[in-house]
Amino acid sequence: MATRHPMMAPDPAVAPGPAPTHPTAARWHRAALVPTIDSFERALVEPGPPEALPGRLTTAVHALRSSFADHVGATEGPDGLYAELLDQAPRLAPGVTVLVRDHARVAAAIDALAGRLDAPDTDPDELRRRSGRLLRWLCRHRQRGADLVYEAYDTDLGGET
Repeated sequence: MATRHPMMAPDPAVAPGPAPTHPTAARWHRAALVPTIDSFERALVEPGPPEALPGRLTTAVHALRSSFADHVGATEGPDGLYAELLDQAPRLAPGVTVLVRDHARVAAAIDALAGRLDAPDTDPDELRRRSGRLLRWLCRHRQRGADLVYEAYDTDLGGET
């Protein structure tokens, strides 16, 4: 069996265990969120009658809510990734502010979507619109986070061509 490089995403067949530190932590937390985003998207696009959509989305949205809350705790906490980034590169403060704002927006969107799933008069088209918007926000947030981590840990060695 091949050994996984420490910067690779965790093997989904293996329980993740404790989170690593440094830039590896960013990949670990990001990779831990990706499967729940993928499950949410699969539940959204799975074929079936429109009235079955709320039932398909319910489990995926609750899992996404939990996984996203873990992500926020791992990044925003006093020992989280953002604190580490700001210690090493204070110039990244505006980018961290944007990511924290993203967290509030995404969490509110997840909560609002979860609330609509339980409503008896929920329109499947409305659920699709809300879900699509949430997926776009998650995608943008992941890219912003990846760009910020790259900017923090990228080192110009110079002299190389």
